[in-house]
Amino acid sequence: MHFEPTSPTVTFVDKSQPWWSGLTRYHYFVFIVAALGWLADCMDQNLFTLAREDAIADLLHVSATDPSVTKYATWATSIFLIGWGTGGLVFGIMGDRLGRVKTMMLTILLYSIFTGLSAWSVGVGDFILYRFLSGLGVGGEFAVGVALLAETMPDKARSFALGSLQAFSAAGNISAAVVYIVVGMLEQRGYLHALSLPGFGLAAAWRFMFLIGLLPAILALIIRGRLREPERWQAVAVDSSPKRKGSYAELFGHPRWRKNAIVGVLLAFSGVVGLWGIGFFSGALQKMIFRESFGAEGMMGDELEGQVKFWVGISFMVLNVGAFFGIYAFSWLSQTAGRKPAFAISFLAALLSTALVFGFMRTRSDIFWMIPLMGFCLLSLFGGYAIYFPELFPTHLRSTGTSFCYNVGRFVAASGPTALGFLANQVYGNFGEPALRMRYAGVTMCAGFLIGLVVLPFAPETKGQPLPE
Repeated sequence: MHFEPTSPTVTFVDKSQPWWSGLTRYHYFVFIVAALGWLADCMDQNLFTLAREDAIADLLHVSATDPSVTKYATWATSIFLIGWGTGGLVFGIMGDRLGRVKTMMLTILLYSIFTGLSAWSVGVGDFILYRFLSGLGVGGEFAVGVALLAETMPDKARSFALGSLQAFSAAGNISAAVVYIVVGMLEQRGYLHALSLPGFGLAAAWRFMFLIGLLPAILALIIRGRLREPERWQAVAVDSSPKRKGSYAELFGHPRWRKNAIVGVLLAFSGVVGLWGIGFFSGALQKMIFRESFGAEGMMGDELEGQVKFWVGISFMVLNVGAFFGIYAFSWLSQTAGRKPAFAISFLAALLSTALVFGFMRTRSDIFWMIPLMGFCLLSLFGGYAIYFPELFPTHLRSTGTSFCYNVGRFVAASGPTALGFLANQVYGNFGEPALRMRYAGVTMCAGFLIGLVVLPFAPETKGQPLPE
């Protein structure tokens, strides 16, 4: 298969034309591969998000409403985020030193293999270990993927292509929701009782969900041999100047890159805590609401749990439909008003919409307007990270710097789920039923979005500027 060269000087894009005009077949190929890699990454993340309570309850041999399930679910999520941050640091360096393409292939193999192995967990301990190991790959894939795309696309197309890449995260999340819904329907109708997993006999539904996480490994086989390293990176790879590729000493030794790295980490921390410490735990609140609702209708056992899975899956789908449009809205706003105004609006909107969900969601019908609104506002921030972070660093530090911003905040953000559990079980432990305690905890945690607003005045504006060299 033949593709045109990747040099940014090959294709001239007239600014009076649409952003996609002048793109070559190779540009589209790079976009598709990077987008599919991130789509699969997000699918694997959210198979865990949707199935973690079911998995932990089964492994502990307790009911899904047992308090220990929430405790271990928050621990598993925190350790997953630590793995995510660790993988981001390691593979960010490798992306600058070894190359974007080779590193992306390694990260895809890592997260898909260990997500699949999660299906064979025998206890909470090895389940959490597999989540840590899959987190290593998840954390590394984003930075090398956006660096590859940013360095391949012409300047005019770059922000829109990166925003579109992040929009594919919503498609990956929706894929996970579809899997969750289908498995829930099969469980509800008793079909899973006839299936077995080698070594386990009759297998729980969550084990089949994690098995599906093996599929992205096929993408790594496509990447191998078909993608080429961007010419920007190739030029740096043979550069004999004293610049050190993929070096944190180089990153923090230069005042401009050091400031950008600190600003980027704090921006990412605010959004990551908001998503993983608050937004994705709205599913736990919804399960409580759904169980109470369907229980009042006389449902129980597999029928009840199947309906809960179905409705949580529907909720997760509409959240990500909102996210898809929110990411595109950020891409448009950042290109017209600038990166900093787009971030300011998104942080404020994320705070208000997330507090609305935790404070006022009461019925099944609420998910059809509250949840997509939260998804639109909350996930728009992540479109901003994909566009903005590669613009903060030069080629020899782009993967390292982007990964540092996007992932280091996760070490601190890993305390987010634990903090939510602490607030729900300890601080608000005497405030009535579990759902009410979860509401108070979620609204309190929304204060984390203010960190992003406080940091913005110190952030550089990169709208209309070429990538730094």
